[in-house]
Amino acid sequence: METIIENQYITKKYTDKNGYSYKQVEGDENGVRIYTLKNGLKVYLAQNTDAPRIQTYIPVKTGSNNDPSDNTGLAHYLEHMMFKGTSKLGTLDWQKEKVLLGQISDLYEEHKAEQNPEKKKEIYRKIDEISQEASKYAIANEYDKAISSLGASGTNAHTWLDETVYKNNIPNNELEKWLKIEQNRFSDLVLRLFHTELESVYEEFNRAQDNDGRLVHYALMEELFPKHPNGQQTTLGKSEHLKNPSMKAIHQYFNDFYVPNNMAMVLVGDLEFDETILLVDKYFGELKYKELPKKEHIVEEPLTQIIEKTVKSPSAKRLHLAWRTDSYGTQEERLASVVAQILSNSGEAGLLDLNVNQNQKALRAVAYQSGFKQYGMFTMVIIPKENQSLDKAKNLLLEQIDLVKKGDFPDWLISAIVNDLKLQKLKALETADGLASELYSAFINNRTWEQELNEISEYEKITKEDVVKFAQDFFKDNYVLIKKAKGTNKNLIRVDNPGITPVKINRESQSEFLNEILNEKSTDIQPEFINYQEEIQEFLVKDKKVSFVKNRYNDIAQVHLIYNMGTDNDKELSLAIDVLQFLGTEKFLPYQLKEEFYKIGISYDFITNADNFRISLSGLEENVAKGLDLMKHWITSVKPEMEVYEGVVQLILESREVNKNDKNKIMTALVQYAKFGEFSRFSDVISEERLSEIKVDELTDKIKNLIKFPYEIFFYGKDFDGFKKNAENYIEESIFEIPEARNYPEPETENNVYFVDYDMVQVEMCKVGRAGLVSVSNFGKINVFNEYFGRGLSSVVFQELRESKSLAYSAYVSYNNASEIGKHNYVVTYIGTQANKINLAIDAMDELMQEMPKIELQFENAKNSALKKIATTRIKRTNIFFNYFNLRKLNIDSDVRKEVYSEIETLTINDLEGFYNSEIKPVKYNVVLIGKRENLNFEAVKGLGDLQELTLENIFGY
Repeated sequence: METIIENQYITKKYTDKNGYSYKQVEGDENGVRIYTLKNGLKVYLAQNTDAPRIQTYIPVKTGSNNDPSDNTGLAHYLEHMMFKGTSKLGTLDWQKEKVLLGQISDLYEEHKAEQNPEKKKEIYRKIDEISQEASKYAIANEYDKAISSLGASGTNAHTWLDETVYKNNIPNNELEKWLKIEQNRFSDLVLRLFHTELESVYEEFNRAQDNDGRLVHYALMEELFPKHPNGQQTTLGKSEHLKNPSMKAIHQYFNDFYVPNNMAMVLVGDLEFDETILLVDKYFGELKYKELPKKEHIVEEPLTQIIEKTVKSPSAKRLHLAWRTDSYGTQEERLASVVAQILSNSGEAGLLDLNVNQNQKALRAVAYQSGFKQYGMFTMVIIPKENQSLDKAKNLLLEQIDLVKKGDFPDWLISAIVNDLKLQKLKALETADGLASELYSAFINNRTWEQELNEISEYEKITKEDVVKFAQDFFKDNYVLIKKAKGTNKNLIRVDNPGITPVKINRESQSEFLNEILNEKSTDIQPEFINYQEEIQEFLVKDKKVSFVKNRYNDIAQVHLIYNMGTDNDKELSLAIDVLQFLGTEKFLPYQLKEEFYKIGISYDFITNADNFRISLSGLEENVAKGLDLMKHWITSVKPEMEVYEGVVQLILESREVNKNDKNKIMTALVQYAKFGEFSRFSDVISEERLSEIKVDELTDKIKNLIKFPYEIFFYGKDFDGFKKNAENYIEESIFEIPEARNYPEPETENNVYFVDYDMVQVEMCKVGRAGLVSVSNFGKINVFNEYFGRGLSSVVFQELRESKSLAYSAYVSYNNASEIGKHNYVVTYIGTQANKINLAIDAMDELMQEMPKIELQFENAKNSALKKIATTRIKRTNIFFNYFNLRKLNIDSDVRKEVYSEIETLTINDLEGFYNSEIKPVKYNVVLIGKRENLNFEAVKGLGDLQELTLENIFGY
């Protein structure tokens, strides 16, 4: 054993029984081992025995910042192409396919160089023609079929500034197969089905154009980083580059950056260290070390003035301010992070929280710090009131910065921030995914694990004097100001439909490589079904049932007070809770209450649903009793203030107007209208007239009476006996009965088409159909149907609409179970596509839904994947109670997965077809569309049903 000193942190170096050396940080409760293979590949291993599964990440230290300036978006497009298979996986005849792919690559170089638009179109027609021929040898989504055959979940990837990360969660008995598949993928790039995927990426680009959050972010980054690729190259790339790609450039990028000394393997789960590193070396040790391209180090000049820019979109106005900071892990970045928390934090006890949000001076204001590999940014955002100018909103933000400069904030706040950071870190590291995410982030940012573990101690050294001096030196007139005004975005890019011919995807074929994977037998993992009665202890305290699940992992506890009444029982309950947030008591002003919770490290939440209401507390178990006492005091002693209530009403009314300009909220409202019509929970809101009539005392009385209604308690912690004693002090006997719930009918869906006009590039279409009543006997069939037909990368819908026809970035069909006995299930289909493709999208979706395709191989794969997921899933922590709580609504008191597993085991494709024919095929649909009226082909939607253009008032109810 050898001791090494690294960056003042002590690390110990060990050798395992197979002779592999690894580093381990002394005192690391996570037990992370860090290996470096001979080819430079970093391997991070840690154990988590929650379930017989392993969370895997393969991070590559490259992203959009390494895109060539004439090929932006390349790193992201390569990420997509990494799912297309290799010379072994995804091909029927590689030798023949290879020749055609070479021809397509050469044509793309011609296409990129050609300036004449007509000649470019002619070249593209040749690309399309040869792609048809090449597709005869391609098998779409075979990587996804191989991975799903293992029982993997969460299969995905993402690209950002300096990282591309590939993700899978796999059963631990399939580790070697997974490594075999990934080794093949990372050593052999094949750009098959290139032009159809390119069009899907362009649809993702279109989605980004319709997302005004990205619109503002791009503008902010561009001005904050005028030279650095952080701001000059977006991850999705420029439109002209996406439409003029180079397959040769993508291959070159892969060869340059996808090398073992620029990659890591992160595995956290139920694994054995010595066996795992042997397997990783067996497969990934073969990859060859390669020197990385030299990269120019770009240094930004300091900002010395205010840079202002205005962008427009249909959504409500808001303002963003941003200062450029130093990189992630630096002292400046830490100080900026502390200032962000002083301004707004999870306890809502920051200066913005209290002085702006609590005092109702704006709809919402927040601050946050983002650290990148090089540089970072400190950002403040404010959504002003309707009659408030953006300049006045800006002054509100700068006033809070001035308070930090003067040190005008409580002395205890910094220590409370550090304690909260500790708590959040503890929560993150307790799960396999949380720990794995921390590890790959450390790798990408060139941070040692010991630096990450000791980051909190660096925060603990920060004093108030440090923060004030930093603020005085840092916050000057050196920021970027982005005004997001309401209006028409004149920079939207609308392009012609390229006229791609649908390619052959060979759904019923399999490569030899996939056959090998499928034929390799793994040791079976037997499912473990939970006995809720054994895992959940129940006890009566006064007249309240208290349920307990033991926390076996850390000292964080949770308390949930659960009322079996919600907005169906009392529509004004959620209003009362909204008002409560702004009210104090005789003992505490509103801001003091928030401070008291934050001081003891207890977070709280009020969750109002249709059929239940929940008060939740979370924090260190030693402080839970204090949290309960404080909550009881607040609820029972809340002080009514009519002026505060009037301010809340104004915020509600203005927020409603903001909602009516938000595309995502409009789509949600449209779907609810399609399901339930004019009378639904969603649109049955408190009218403006009623809001003006209500007296605040009515609402505070409602809050005070909560303590006297029936409810149950769930406690997650270690000391149940101690908690029961504390609960005695909180609980009062119930004297009120729960009001009768209002009934909201579920009308039949009857071929109506509802449209809302919105200025956007894409058109989004969703079909909603009322199906039969929920039945446990169909859960297994629904599980497999969604896996096989409607959702996921290897589903029939994804293959047809994206892989073959390149009509969408996102498309799915989902059969959704009702959560309560006696309620209807719903079938939902979705596609978002370029407006000039909507007629093709409608036809393609309708054709798919006519008859369920019967592909035996794909069905067996979906079925086995579903079985493996159930077999390797373990219900842990608070999920034990909440799963049981939700099952009770279905009149189930046992682990329903047992029946589902048995049903799937004997399920045949004919059974699934029978389910489709009886439960899905007869369903009638209401259709919703959102898009720009002048771009929509209304002739294309005539066949869907009777078209009705709705107003925002129709769908929102206000």
